[in-house]
Amino acid sequence: MQSIQWDLNYFKYYFLKLAGISFDEEALENDFAVLQNYLLSCDTDYFLYRDFQSRNIMLSDDEVYFIDFQGGRKGALQYDIASLLYDAKANITPETRQNLYDFYLNELRKHIPFDEQDFTDHFHAYIYIRIMQAMGSYGYRGYFEKKVHFLKSIPFALRNLEYLENNVSLPIELPTLHKVFKQLIHSTKLLALNNEQKKLTVTIKSFSYKKGYPHDVSGNGGGFVFDCRALPNPGRLQEFKSLTGMDKPVQDYLKNDEQVVFFLENVEKIVRQSIDNYLQRGFTNLSVYFGCTGGQHRSVYSAEYLAKSLSQNTDLNVIINHIEQNM
Repeated sequence: MQSIQWDLNYFKYYFLKLAGISFDEEALENDFAVLQNYLLSCDTDYFLYRDFQSRNIMLSDDEVYFIDFQGGRKGALQYDIASLLYDAKANITPETRQNLYDFYLNELRKHIPFDEQDFTDHFHAYIYIRIMQAMGSYGYRGYFEKKVHFLKSIPFALRNLEYLENNVSLPIELPTLHKVFKQLIHSTKLLALNNEQKKLTVTIKSFSYKKGYPHDVSGNGGGFVFDCRALPNPGRLQEFKSLTGMDKPVQDYLKNDEQVVFFLENVEKIVRQSIDNYLQRGFTNLSVYFGCTGGQHRSVYSAEYLAKSLSQNTDLNVIINHIEQNM
């Protein structure tokens, strides 16, 4: 009971109020009491993992391992399967969810007898409480602690909530809570949190110092400019003169040089420090420019190297432009 009350209050104070959602607090508390009593009406004498989600399941050598279960306690079976199948950013399709849920029920029958309709009704109720708990966490981490990447999970949770509202009917009346859910689902402010333009755009350019510095078009005054002219120059070797830093022979030449490796490792550390800070502060643009004498070999290779590394981060929109090569 205490855990459920905490989750509901977490949702109310750290999500609804911080997100600016209007509601009748007394009526909402009445619905909370109804939901809590229903959740506790099923068997809660099982081990509850509590944070059973995709990021806490690890596969190694075809063996399954579970991590981060320090929140474990006694609870209902339905909570963990709801946590897994409605993990917001896992973005599981309804069809896959149903297949996995049916598989779970078939396995469960091998261990205990249960009424499938009653089990499923409680399962749906536990999906709601899990989504509310997650939203409370997103609100606290995002709105209160200003960690923007938590806010980006909200539209995924709202999508799950909308599916429930359109496809699930609980055997209890929760009129005020459903009104709140309707506001959330149709909140343009919340749905816009994961728009592509909200990502941090990292613009990476290579250029020639002979032609001058690249112009910043974001309106943020530019960012990093790294001078590659102290690195070994492939352009001095005949076999590389007609090639660029995008060609494999040039790349092999540069990536096997200790000076180049040391330079790019340090560049990446500096840039990532700013990226982490910019993501937390909600900034939308960062520019990183690499210059060399002709804008053909060293600067192009360096820009390609960094762009490839940063592109693995899904919170970033990486744009690369080789000014001299694209003229």
